[in-house]
Amino acid sequence: MKIKKDWKQKIHEVIYGTHTPAGRLFDIILLAVIVYSVIIVMLESIPSLDEKHHKFLNYSEWVVTILFSIEYILRIISINRPKKYIFSFFGIVDFLSTIPKYLSLFFVGSQYLTAFRILRLLRVFRILKLVRFVGESNNLVRSIHASRTKIFVFVFFIIIISVLLGTVMYIVEGPTHGFTSIPHSVYWTIVTLTTVGYGDISPETPLGQFIATVIMIIGYGVIAVPTGIVSAEYAAGLTNKKNIPPGRTCPDCGTEIMRIDAHYCRECGHRLSDD
Repeated sequence: MKIKKDWKQKIHEVIYGTHTPAGRLFDIILLAVIVYSVIIVMLESIPSLDEKHHKFLNYSEWVVTILFSIEYILRIISINRPKKYIFSFFGIVDFLSTIPKYLSLFFVGSQYLTAFRILRLLRVFRILKLVRFVGESNNLVRSIHASRTKIFVFVFFIIIISVLLGTVMYIVEGPTHGFTSIPHSVYWTIVTLTTVGYGDISPETPLGQFIATVIMIIGYGVIAVPTGIVSAEYAAGLTNKKNIPPGRTCPDCGTEIMRIDAHYCRECGHRLSDD
């Protein structure tokens, strides 16, 4: 029983942690395989290359799929609460990025190939696994979560402005100049406010052009405000965090440990080792 426990702990340290040489090596290899798999998917989408190198691309995809399958299984068996990982964001991503290749074994007939070919695109989900290797991504996610109320209020305010200005543009320009309805005018306002400017419709009257100019100027503020909100929360998070160790996770549920002096997991209460 002791040997089994040590074996699971060793796998957990290698797969979930980056604080050991073996863990860092595993992450580097995994990163390379993910990038390679995404390149393979892209090359397969080019008809000329796929036709010329189909066998090589297919064999490569099978090798990558098997490697990710082994990784997926090891992640499940190396923690005490497998459901925590299976139903987590990365657990679902890992599953979705691996299963399509196996599904191709069951749907090989030409009458099914067209319908299920789109499932192959799910392999691109592997690129989301790259988020694991961006250490600051967790801080960014926490900053966005902390700013959600302010961002919601700001977006709600923008929606109100868009409806009001869209209605004004409908009154000023009217159907004659392409503003055929209030929803269409609101669409134009949002496109202009975000500085995209498709150019499918444009104001022609002096008053309409003046209003469009005002909307464009407001658009620059629309870009800056949410960025400032998230940046402020991000800076506050960096100031308040206390010695977060990179790559340290709970061996029971896989939750990231936020404090270096933590003795218990904040999610499941599991006793953490002192090493």
